[in-house]
Amino acid sequence: MKTTKGKGPARSSREALKPADDRVVGKRKAAARPDNKRKAKKEKQAKKDPNKPKRPPSAFFVFLEEFRKTFKKENPNIKAVSAVGKAGGEKWKSMSQAEKAPYEAKAAKKKADYEKLMNAYNKKQESVDDDGDEESERSKSEVNDEDEASAEEGQEDEEEEEDDEDDEDD
Repeated sequence: MKTTKGKGPARSSREALKPADDRVVGKRKAAARPDNKRKAKKEKQAKKDPNKPKRPPSAFFVFLEEFRKTFKKENPNIKAVSAVGKAGGEKWKSMSQAEKAPYEAKAAKKKADYEKLMNAYNKKQESVDDDGDEESERSKSEVNDEDEASAEEGQEDEEEEEDDEDDEDD
């Protein structure tokens, strides 16, 4: 069957003969989209510096380090990490402030150490950045000075040659 212009939807002979399947009608698969957002996100993230100090654990994680050891001794057959975490969380919630105090003190000490390390790290990074900037600025200025000097010498040489040619013509 040929289609005519402007007279309803065009149907080929195959579509007219094919019975409509209720399960298929109205269900279309979404067009495959490239994962550009994920790639862009990865590119935008700065690369992590392996020399940067790790953040200190919170009081709960300090507690969890000790709790994990005791939990493993009491329950050697439980291997799931999630079970240890759940049990530790329940125990932490049931503890009073007095029981949590030693863990909070340890966490505060680790945080103070971390801040000292971060200050030293930041000072080191600033000095590296400053040194890098100065060197690059120096090299740029030296290169530009050399280019300008050589360009001026070239102009002087050309002017002298022109003067020599003028003198020879006389």
